[in-house]
Amino acid sequence: MRHFDLCIIGSGSGNSIPDERFADQKIAIVEKNPVYGGTCLNVGCIPTKMFVYPADLAGSPEQARRLGVDLDLEGVRWADIRDRIFGRIDAIAAGGAKYREDSDNITLFRAPAHFVGPRTLDTGTGEVITADRYVIAAGSRATLPEVPGLDQVTVHTSDTVMRLDRLPKSMIIVGGGFVAAEFAHVFGAYGTAVTILQRSDALLRQEDRDVSRRFTELMARKVDLRLEHAVRRVEPLADDRVAVIAADAAGTEHRLEADVLLVATGRVPNGDTLNLPAAGVEVDQDGYVVVDDHQQTTADGVFALGDVCSHRQLKHVANHEARVVQHNLLHPDAMIDADHRFVPHAVFAEPQVASVGLTEQQAEERGIPYVTAIQEYGSIAYGWAMEDTEHFAKMLADPDTGLLLGAHLIGPQASSLIQPLIQAMSFGLPAHQMARGQYWIHPAMAELVENALLALPLRT
Repeated sequence: MRHFDLCIIGSGSGNSIPDERFADQKIAIVEKNPVYGGTCLNVGCIPTKMFVYPADLAGSPEQARRLGVDLDLEGVRWADIRDRIFGRIDAIAAGGAKYREDSDNITLFRAPAHFVGPRTLDTGTGEVITADRYVIAAGSRATLPEVPGLDQVTVHTSDTVMRLDRLPKSMIIVGGGFVAAEFAHVFGAYGTAVTILQRSDALLRQEDRDVSRRFTELMARKVDLRLEHAVRRVEPLADDRVAVIAADAAGTEHRLEADVLLVATGRVPNGDTLNLPAAGVEVDQDGYVVVDDHQQTTADGVFALGDVCSHRQLKHVANHEARVVQHNLLHPDAMIDADHRFVPHAVFAEPQVASVGLTEQQAEERGIPYVTAIQEYGSIAYGWAMEDTEHFAKMLADPDTGLLLGAHLIGPQASSLIQPLIQAMSFGLPAHQMARGQYWIHPAMAELVENALLALPLRT
């Protein structure tokens, strides 16, 4: 039985841990997926945004027309877009695996693994190994609901829908979160007739209620949005098409047909594939690995990071946790804590959404005193240039200290505009001091942030 100093399960953010400081350690990396590099690189953040950017271009004629510029979309070359994206990503993934395979101190196991005892792992290759320390970075996977007939049709998730052979004429998307929103934008902009089936009364329900409400209104103009629709069953049609029967709020059933069915109802952590009880690693009620502030699990010498332990399934969170775990592996007597105070996220749909901190409903539920301000894009000069009438930034702050409690943007460049607000929260900078303590380029889009901060009715 071979023994290692360190075993890392997963090749996403966990793959970034071994650097030159680990050169004297014997390391095993275990990856069950056929592609190397984790969710973000292969089926998540990177390829989806590479599809979003051309979708933004495809959707530009409508906006241009309002401003006196007549543009026409002649067509979308789906195969060219897809092949450009994966021609780059697949090469990076293969290169990452080869780099590790060629490393003198690293052994790569390419099979599904599971624990068979404390710090003892069946690699799935026919070899059982032991290691002094483990890092569980096994990620998450798309989940499918239990719907009659779903096993009788071709069902796509975010893992597969980006590699379609051809651009579908029609698509049904089940779900109303960020994955559904982004793919509705991508395929809708490319010319696919998109129908969204959402069982609740709004899209992006985890966002601030004003943002969720506005996003739902805007998306309803672009796709066939069916709110409060529960999928009852699915039926196969000729030519691999699919029929979805869904019931509305009144219980009336509607039959919808499409070329492609995309299910975007969430992801679950992969801890349940690893036989964690054998390793002494506990999980919470949702299946996430339990970790402390140092990213240590309940088993001695075992750390975890990323989607397998974090309810915030975000690459930047996994990267932060990887840096924490890396430090703590190198400095076991001077460990540092992970900082999960101000974790932002963004939805790269049309419009973009970005958020950090508390929503207004969360502040109300927790009884936290707050003041709020909403600043419309159309109130600033750059907003005039765009003739924007639909988008806004919303701030929440402590009325006495002026410290930001939350920031929520919906509109162009939201994912970038939110960054100074994350900075203000992270470094404890009061809102009005943030606004008045620096220059803001005029007439740049960032004036939206400046004016939103100044609009907060603080007591000091």
